[in-house]
Amino acid sequence: MAVFLIRRLLAGILLVILVASATYILLNYTGSDVARNIVGETATPEQALAKAAELGLDRPLGSRYFDWLGTTLSGDLGKSWFNNVPVSTTLLNGLPVTLSIIFGALVLSALVSVILGSLAAVRAGWFDKTVQASAVLADSIPGFLVALVLAMVVAVNLGWLPATGFVPFQRSAVEWLRSITLPSVALAFGATAATTLQLRGSMLDVLKLDYVRTLRSRGLSDRRVVFKHVLRNAAPPAVTVLSLQFIGLVGGAVIVEKVFGLRGIGSIATSAAVQGDAPVVLGVVIVMVLIVVVVNLIADLAYGWLNPKVRAE
Repeated sequence: MAVFLIRRLLAGILLVILVASATYILLNYTGSDVARNIVGETATPEQALAKAAELGLDRPLGSRYFDWLGTTLSGDLGKSWFNNVPVSTTLLNGLPVTLSIIFGALVLSALVSVILGSLAAVRAGWFDKTVQASAVLADSIPGFLVALVLAMVVAVNLGWLPATGFVPFQRSAVEWLRSITLPSVALAFGATAATTLQLRGSMLDVLKLDYVRTLRSRGLSDRRVVFKHVLRNAAPPAVTVLSLQFIGLVGGAVIVEKVFGLRGIGSIATSAAVQGDAPVVLGVVIVMVLIVVVVNLIADLAYGWLNPKVRAE
């Protein structure tokens, strides 16, 4: 297990470096005059050139890249080109918002998928068909539309939950939960559909195995057979799908944060990309890839815990 963890961590670090390096190079070929954007359109060409020299943009790309790589590997993500605020500070302010709604969406997706997927697998007929049709329909609805409907109906018209804003958990756990409920539901909508269908299919395959009939012949109740034995053996493929959905949730968080007025990583990345604020964009990329690597590692460990054959290998 230790060797497996070390190998995955090294592979994850290499992935972060490669993705961040590719992003760094691409940012230098966007055609945007960052120095001119910072000093403003009314500034003279000399002022724009002076700002470019201050940022090091007049140096060769290779020299700038290796300087950036060295400082980044030392843990220094630099400062924003536009407000001179450390990138780490900006990310620490936005990260709790994004992680809250993403992991809220993951928990919600997992719970709903287990309930609906299990019931659809053991209850053939109208209920199974309804779950399948609903999942397909939910997967086809854009996330931003779900977010807009929830904001208008639940928040504005009914007033049950706040339409905008984020309350940190340390300030109030109840208000934190209220502030992330609608964004998390909007974000989990499509992911829940895919995971439900995957879990349903896996459970149908497991229910056909001989050991299930043996357990039932010994007098075990259907509930115990399904939730203690069948669900555990059917869960690994669903865990893999859920971990893959996490990447989609990261992208979907950008739209959801905009709809609900949240200043998370998605909003920060969008603003920085429009401005051409390379240090902030690179910081966001590094942090999000690191999170994806960690989540995939956790999914692999969960897969091994659920499947003894994988753990043995």
